[in-house]
Amino acid sequence: MRSRRIAVVGAGMAAARLAQQLEAHAGPTETVLYGAEPEPPYNRALLADALAGRYRADALALPTGDAKVRTGTEVVAVDVRGRTLTLADGSRETYDELVLATGAEPVLPGHPEGAHTLRSLADCARLSRHADTAARAVVIGGGVLGVSAARALAARGLPVNIVHKGPHLVDRHLDSQAGAALRTTLGRLGVTVHLASTLDGGVPRTSADLVVITCGVRPRSALARAAGLPVRRGIVVDDTLACAPHTYAIGDCAEHRAAPYALATTAWEQADVLAARLSGADPEARYTGSRPMTRLTAGPVEYAAFGACGDADEEGADVLRIQDATRGAYKKLVLRGDRIVGAILVGDLATAGTLTRAHLTGRPVGPDPLSLLTAPLSARATEESRP
Repeated sequence: MRSRRIAVVGAGMAAARLAQQLEAHAGPTETVLYGAEPEPPYNRALLADALAGRYRADALALPTGDAKVRTGTEVVAVDVRGRTLTLADGSRETYDELVLATGAEPVLPGHPEGAHTLRSLADCARLSRHADTAARAVVIGGGVLGVSAARALAARGLPVNIVHKGPHLVDRHLDSQAGAALRTTLGRLGVTVHLASTLDGGVPRTSADLVVITCGVRPRSALARAAGLPVRRGIVVDDTLACAPHTYAIGDCAEHRAAPYALATTAWEQADVLAARLSGADPEARYTGSRPMTRLTAGPVEYAAFGACGDADEEGADVLRIQDATRGAYKKLVLRGDRIVGAILVGDLATAGTLTRAHLTGRPVGPDPLSLLTAPLSARATEESRP
């Protein structure tokens, strides 16, 4: 009897994790990854580090277990009823189970001529070549990727301007004081931040010969929509990660409980659940959501944030802060009762692991919560925080 054939459309981080986990569970499956890019799966989260010269492109490769990876192979249509895929060359492939891991695509407002994005290895290579001859750079968008790209270009010796329409840097994950601390650190590296500006306002286009657009991403869902699958902003999935019989979606393209995510940790958690189901290791496994968590470590630019930690989350909560404006360091702990509901660290991540564990386990913080911001827990307290 032949093994079940699992077709995975997309060969990014979610697909690679799924392939690894399917092999780990040793289920009777044949897994094929269809990737439109010429490279096998790689760690997209490290593209800015590759741009900065910290990693070679080949160091970003991800393991895929025993899956077959078909690079440069674009899937252009899906027949969910007939369980067939149509490839760009006109050929067709059959499958037993389909997983859509098509990821996300950059949002390009206005799409200035000659502007760069940073979403693929090809983007990184083009941007790197241009950076070698550029005199000045503008990064449009001051979110996670924008800050990472600006830091990378500054590390290559370029003066950089960030133009961000939000109230402060990384405003999806950080509060205003953390954003200010991050701005201080970037300023020391030669990065100037312009908030609530546009290219026609605060920083004229003519002031830079290299422009990078980092205005966020949207789920890549056109293939699913054309196949008649449920799509709102992303491909709508339930707690089994299914969007139709024998059809699933994971990663940046998936929308679970009306909340699409753009975080690698979420994609990996979804891949783990789906691998357990498809392999038979745990047919009843369910994905019930992820706790938002983000982290960046790029030389002196480092921050971590998780849970409810924005300015709007402080109402009715106890908030502890430690700030050192001269060093650009900032720490914040948000408590409801004796439980951690959120935290932000900028410039000093020494206690990040301790705070994360305390948050995930839901254990009481004890009589001195300020110590969680100033030093790691004692060995005894760490032991007590374990489930």
